[in-house]
Amino acid sequence: MTKLSVNINKFATLRNSRGGNNPDVVKAAIDAQRFGADGVTVHPRPDERHIRYDDVRQIKKIITTELNIEGNCVEQKFVDLVLETKPHQVTLVPDALGQLTSDHGWDTITHKNYLIDIIAVFKKAGIRVSIFVDPIIEMIEGAAETGTDRIELYTEEYARAYAQSGVESRESVVKPYVLAAQKAKASGLGINAGHDLDLHNLKFFKQHIPTLDEVSIGHALVCDAIYLGYENAVQLYKRQLQ
Repeated sequence: MTKLSVNINKFATLRNSRGGNNPDVVKAAIDAQRFGADGVTVHPRPDERHIRYDDVRQIKKIITTELNIEGNCVEQKFVDLVLETKPHQVTLVPDALGQLTSDHGWDTITHKNYLIDIIAVFKKAGIRVSIFVDPIIEMIEGAAETGTDRIELYTEEYARAYAQSGVESRESVVKPYVLAAQKAKASGLGINAGHDLDLHNLKFFKQHIPTLDEVSIGHALVCDAIYLGYENAVQLYKRQLQ
């Protein structure tokens, strides 16, 4: 069964837009797991424009499902937070400083030695490591040489192409991801996926990559929750993965 990790960053964005503590981000984490999510994802950035570092500390105290912390490991502040809180998983994302949202995976060939070193830091602390990659076979092969436990396939291009294509051409849209997943599996890597997955494209993606371990979904799920309700949205996304 593919696990659903709910990214709660957008709750923090809404809270920060007005100050105060409404919505309560810690409660959003508690409710995600109460409503059936298999995990909670947070992505703190250096400017703390949505999830704050202290939010992560508070969430770690109460979470009973898996906690996945995403972020840019070139920031020492991020590395220190992960080692302090010891989540079940850390997902390493090559964001630039001030980047609006993640938009590319690691070049696992150019940055191979760096990734080997930083992944070893987290694994020594007993934290499962996943790295963000594009669906390119060479990048998957490079990832397998870094010591990472998993990859997270960056799915924005899939989501965009899926929305723009007809039913007859969707097989070609998902094919690079299928091939990347097959290479990852053959290399002994776990497979996560995330970015712009939603109720329209998730089931098709899962059907073509049955070995998918986990998806991390935030923006689309929270947008759906506005209309459908938070609990209902979590359950609808879970249903797409069955």
